[in-house]
Amino acid sequence: MRNIAPITIRRAHPEEPGVLRIAALDSARVPVAPLLVAEVDGQVRAAMSLDGGETIADPFYATHDLLLLLRAHAAATRRTAPGLLTRLRLRPRSAF
Repeated sequence: MRNIAPITIRRAHPEEPGVLRIAALDSARVPVAPLLVAEVDGQVRAAMSLDGGETIADPFYATHDLLLLLRAHAAATRRTAPGLLTRLRLRPRSAF
């Protein structure tokens, strides 16, 4: 029987300890903010830049599926998230 741990996908700050830890383990730089992270049992296992798509992951765990989840979540967020002007029901106008 497989033990299935809860997975949390959330936004994160580049200087969070969990993000810095997996960057060090992956021998990589922290991706450019804004970031999405995948946590398993409260531990950050993978992170992805929402702007550039760069990823880092904990090399001591199987993280391929977590990276796929991050990419899918980012794509869904881009498709459904309206821009700030739309959310505020504003229209851009010239200063002149």
